[in-house]
Amino acid sequence: MTLQHTRACDSCRGYLANCAGPSIIRTLVLLAGLWASFPGVLVADPVLLRLANGSSHCTGQVEVFIEQQWGTVCNDGWDLLDAAVVCRQLGCGMALLASSSAQSGKRSNSFRLSSVHCSGSEGSLMECSAQQVNDCHHREDAGVKCAEPREVRLVNGSGRCSGRVEVLHKKHWGSVCDDGWDLLDAEVVCRELGCGAALSAPGSAHFGQGHDPIWLDRVSCTGTEGALSKCPARTWGVHTCSHAEDAAVVCSDPTEVRLVNGSGRCSGRVEVLHEQRWGSVCDDGWDLLDAEVVCWQLGCGAALSAPGSAHFGQGYGPFWLDRVHCTGREAALSECSAAPWGAHNCSRGQEASIVCAEPPPLRLVNGSSHCTGRVEVLHNQTWGNVCAEGWDIQDAEVLCRELGCGVALSASKVTHFWRGLLWLEGVNCSGMEDTLSACPAGSWGAHACAHREGAAVVCSEFQLVNGSSPCVGRVEMLHNQTWGSMCADGWDEQDAEVLCRELGCGLALSASSKAEFGQGQDSIWLVNISCSGTEAMLSECPGTLWRVQQCHHREAVSVECSDPAELRLVNGSSPCKGRVEVLHERRWGSVCDHSWGMEEAKVVCRQLGCGPAISAPGQAQFGHGHDPIWMDEVDCVGTEDVLSKCPAKPWGTHECTHSEDASVVCSEPPTIRLVNGSSRCTGRVEVLHAQQWGTVCDDDWKLVYADVVCRQLGCGAAISALGSAAFGPGADPIWLDDVKCTGREATLSECRTKAWGEHNCDHGEDAGVVCTGTAMPSSTIPLPVLLLLGLVVSLTLVLMSAAVLFLKWRRKRYKVLHHSGNEVELNSQRTHWIQGGEHRTVKAEATEKPPNKIVWEAKGMALPQNKPQEGQGDNCSSLPDIAS
Repeated sequence: MTLQHTRACDSCRGYLANCAGPSIIRTLVLLAGLWASFPGVLVADPVLLRLANGSSHCTGQVEVFIEQQWGTVCNDGWDLLDAAVVCRQLGCGMALLASSSAQSGKRSNSFRLSSVHCSGSEGSLMECSAQQVNDCHHREDAGVKCAEPREVRLVNGSGRCSGRVEVLHKKHWGSVCDDGWDLLDAEVVCRELGCGAALSAPGSAHFGQGHDPIWLDRVSCTGTEGALSKCPARTWGVHTCSHAEDAAVVCSDPTEVRLVNGSGRCSGRVEVLHEQRWGSVCDDGWDLLDAEVVCWQLGCGAALSAPGSAHFGQGYGPFWLDRVHCTGREAALSECSAAPWGAHNCSRGQEASIVCAEPPPLRLVNGSSHCTGRVEVLHNQTWGNVCAEGWDIQDAEVLCRELGCGVALSASKVTHFWRGLLWLEGVNCSGMEDTLSACPAGSWGAHACAHREGAAVVCSEFQLVNGSSPCVGRVEMLHNQTWGSMCADGWDEQDAEVLCRELGCGLALSASSKAEFGQGQDSIWLVNISCSGTEAMLSECPGTLWRVQQCHHREAVSVECSDPAELRLVNGSSPCKGRVEVLHERRWGSVCDHSWGMEEAKVVCRQLGCGPAISAPGQAQFGHGHDPIWMDEVDCVGTEDVLSKCPAKPWGTHECTHSEDASVVCSEPPTIRLVNGSSRCTGRVEVLHAQQWGTVCDDDWKLVYADVVCRQLGCGAAISALGSAAFGPGADPIWLDDVKCTGREATLSECRTKAWGEHNCDHGEDAGVVCTGTAMPSSTIPLPVLLLLGLVVSLTLVLMSAAVLFLKWRRKRYKVLHHSGNEVELNSQRTHWIQGGEHRTVKAEATEKPPNKIVWEAKGMALPQNKPQEGQGDNCSSLPDIAS
């Protein structure tokens, strides 16, 4: 039957004695008697419920007030869902235990209820189905253990584990100001509410503004408190905030599996939550692989054993799971195969249990994942900080290994979120230890930590396996604390470039999705990302990831990165100019400009494969660095291969600030070269791609192609085009194959080829070239200008020729003689001559003497050789034959 109830005294917490006065008691009894007169209906009031013989009003034997008498509840079918309703009705916290035997104390009371069955969501026990009985044995009394009443809640969220934080004070709910509110405060709230881990601690009234008082401000939790009320804060009600600054919390949902009756949180009987009710797991087929999944899901260590036969006691709820079969790689027990929920052939005594190792006594907090954040260690059941004095990459390596993360990417220091105890200082690992506790360090306890800086770590969640080096291999990703291979839609060189950068390797040389480094056997994660190539970490790329069964291990992606460089130029417009940074202990740092000059710049440019050094500026010309200053007083002779071979002060020893950071400007590198020859114009052909030199395959390599190489290098014409590694085999990638040139190209890159890096050759087929060594003369005048000049010259010659012919023609037409006082002309036909403007016929007047004794003959034009008469001047001593 259903138990109806009437609310009579909201201020009572289950004790009749707490109600105000005998008149109220008489009224309640009267109401109960009146309603009891209806057949099939049992009446009780929410306040007519109490827990007796317990250590507090939230623990003890359940008693109800029915028919003017207190009575106990029989434990037939009594479970945690029933207990949850009792705890809620009494204003206590969550139900911790639903006991099955009577506590010590009086047993004179009769039973009033039996076969109680609640869904767990009821507001009162009277809303649950039950039977009224009088004959249940007292050793089967129902009991409850509730948590103490909560004084915090989350409102306006999507569920009970997210929302605006409100606290109860003086029986009135109020909000919390976001001044100083952070993830450590949120962690306490999530724990107090029985939710999962704290995911975020938003402020600025993220879930809306409250309307009640602002009770708390400047809350400062260490993250280990059991309740928000135990954290330091301002006096209740004292604040400088408005409701626009209301604090909020987002917690993960509570786990759907738990261990009960064990010696700690990592051992006990396995129970799972289904339909808001906890139930057991049958031990049919239960083994260590199943236990491994539960241990992993609960954040415990490795599974040590998987006992059955109710090793940690019999359960009281239903059997929810039977014939569970896990591979050991699942992230949660619900992912394992099993019989349908509730289908089983088990009985009490067959409950499954597990024993897990305790989790590592360290953690990373306030990071984006469990592999990133500030270091905290557990000592005396309390979490505390690690001082960053002396904290380095070797210490970080050990910590990342202990946490099951990838390689350590950085070992840094943080001052924000500094709270709580300081447990360790002076940690000094060699990098080979298995656990941080095995490293030398100061004694446990409070330390000064002069700079108040906490140690922090960034571990990678990616690794490359099955390759020849840590920078080559199949990509594996850590997800849900499980390493697995990756298959990716559209995996390309941009994605690979980001991963190589994240792992501290060099440039991405190749990106494959064909399991080139073997197929994995563990989980495989499908990743749908699209990197631009400039991101610092793969997790920064847009996209999603999830676990799927359709993705096959033959599609596992792999990456080949070049080995990490130990030198780089940053903040410049190209890789060949910028502030000098060197890699030491897996951390980049700058170089002081003391004694910095062109000799040092030459070494840097040579090491980076750039062109000759142009300048060596100091005084942080390319901006101030923020990482350590690794080198000072560098003194190179200029011939060293790498900067690390130049004399300098010990690593990290300096007397500089970042305003003295050294820089270098190199000329841009060539994109082609000839190596292993007797001169720069003879040798094996190598081209530059992705900042790495590589060879050219000799397939169909011809003299016309070699001619393009020689022209590009300014080495004249090609004498021969050699193959079969005539100048020795290369060791770098083979970049080009099937080159096709017309011979007119200015550079080899203008010729048609296969895609970069695509070839079917080995280094025994490297192409070579022999050039004349002298550049052929070539005009620097553009061709159109040359054509125009040629046209002008041609026209000029034509005009000059025409002018000469015209003059000749004119001279033949007239012969002009200048004589004092006279002018004589003979026409071109030699038939007439002119004197003083009068025409005379040559033939008729051939015997006449012209004035001034000038004799003309029509033929031959012979002039007399007689001297001119005295007193008569002659402009010419002789007259040449113009016609000739």
